[in-house]
Amino acid sequence: MDNSGDRIEKLYKNYEILSDAKEKIGEHEAEYKEILDAVKGSAKEKRLASQFIGKFFKHFPSLADLAIESQLDLCEDEDTQIRRQAIKDLPQLCRDTTEHTPRIGDILAQLLITEDSAELLQVHQSLLTLAKYDAIGTLTGIFSQIVGGEETTRFRSFQFINNKIMKLETQILTKLVEDFIIAEVKKITLDVSSDEFHLCMSILNQTKLSKTLPGHVELVTLAAEQADLESDPGALASDDETVERFIQCATEAMPYFSSQVESTLFVKFMCEKFLRPSVWCLIGAADDQQQTQQRLLKVFAEMTAFCGTLEKASEKVEAIYEVLLEYMPLPPLDADLNETPSFHFSHAECLLYALHTLGKQAADFLTFPDNPAKLKDFRSRLQYLARGTQGYIKKLQEAVKGKSAEEMKSDENQIKVTALKTTSNISTLIRDLFHSPPSFKSVVQLSWVVPKGKKQQQQRLEQKQEDATKTGNKRHATITFDGNGKTAPDTKGPKHGKSGPGSQKMYTPPSGKYSGKLHRNGGGRRSSGGGGGGGNSRRGSYGSAFGGGGGRNNGGKRKY
Repeated sequence: MDNSGDRIEKLYKNYEILSDAKEKIGEHEAEYKEILDAVKGSAKEKRLASQFIGKFFKHFPSLADLAIESQLDLCEDEDTQIRRQAIKDLPQLCRDTTEHTPRIGDILAQLLITEDSAELLQVHQSLLTLAKYDAIGTLTGIFSQIVGGEETTRFRSFQFINNKIMKLETQILTKLVEDFIIAEVKKITLDVSSDEFHLCMSILNQTKLSKTLPGHVELVTLAAEQADLESDPGALASDDETVERFIQCATEAMPYFSSQVESTLFVKFMCEKFLRPSVWCLIGAADDQQQTQQRLLKVFAEMTAFCGTLEKASEKVEAIYEVLLEYMPLPPLDADLNETPSFHFSHAECLLYALHTLGKQAADFLTFPDNPAKLKDFRSRLQYLARGTQGYIKKLQEAVKGKSAEEMKSDENQIKVTALKTTSNISTLIRDLFHSPPSFKSVVQLSWVVPKGKKQQQQRLEQKQEDATKTGNKRHATITFDGNGKTAPDTKGPKHGKSGPGSQKMYTPPSGKYSGKLHRNGGGRRSSGGGGGGGNSRRGSYGSAFGGGGGRNNGGKRKY
């Protein structure tokens, strides 16, 4: 028999000695050390060692560090089968004692970067097994990688908590565990990218915070802090990063707004910072301006329904009115009354809705008591928009008339349905605003908003998933009409190409609060399962999913 066979036989013999030793097992440290040494042997020795190390681990506390190191050597073996076996056996080190759970959780979290699908599945399973032994210890290890790990590890750790941990049964995901998750996630939101913030909010949405009014207040407060609504961006208000952050954070807060959890801070910021003519004309100017502005207007319009009492409300209403004028032009002097004029209906719907919703807080403004000429101008613009809207509605109704239910499912006809909702809303809002004085009684449901309830939650989830992977979402196409009866995405601005609110646009964050303040592991061998070492701070861009990362072995050195 060759040496390898002898060593395998010796392994089995040591196993029997340790199994039979019972209360005297501590006297057989030499046999356990021989099992640990087997991780340097043949493939079969390694697989046996992997199984035996965990079985007797609790009996040799003085060899705990050496045993963990030995198991980690197997987790990094060149042989895929050995790696998977070692990862599967790793949680057994914590089966009977939870002392090392945070460290093992940290190690397994680092292994989430594997590109081998079978190996990744085993990492997931081992983390879930570990969580059954000690959920808080496991999460401590995972969160240490979120705080101190590289970008890929960090992002995949977020995903694992969101997709796996939060789906565990209540026997494991107890109130204590949930409270721990909430506390850790809230701390982490001080330094996150756009995608990470979305995952943080998704995790918190699966906790008790989403089920209570105080919880909704906390979630909206988190979104407001992330949006930095107390800051004064000044001339930088039109920058992509400021606009995108506002859209993202407002979208995350939207499900929690209500009559008791107001959107006032968001609305105030929008009116004071973005709806200034000198700023509005610059928003999205470097890219797809019409679409960027529309995305911003959609979240704004939706939020106004939950706005509380505004200070200096007339100034906020005036800001909306001044931007609305851009989408509600005066009729040209040589206008052909037989032609249906063209408008940016999607933009007009948002701004008219906001004006109608907030206008009641400054009802005198739209009567222009000191400026009859301005009142005449406003009513003339309303009439011109009303004429274009009515002509459009008539052509749309003709276009869908007689269509079967199956035909109505086509993309083209679905755009027409949305256009009908948009223009019908505009028509209703114009009727109210054309009153003397303006009326604010009509109840309008925005064309893209789904009624609250389970259906709404599902569609929000689907929308966010779609936004994360696609651009040019037809549900957010700007509705225009070219005067010839054709309905299409907006052709007045640059080519349509962005998805709607919640989309993950990439850009570099400002320095400070949203930059990489927390230090990540910068190298070296294994850390003992805690936070980051010195060196590189996170380089994430707001919206970046995988900014850093690397392979399982970074330069041949481990960080466990």
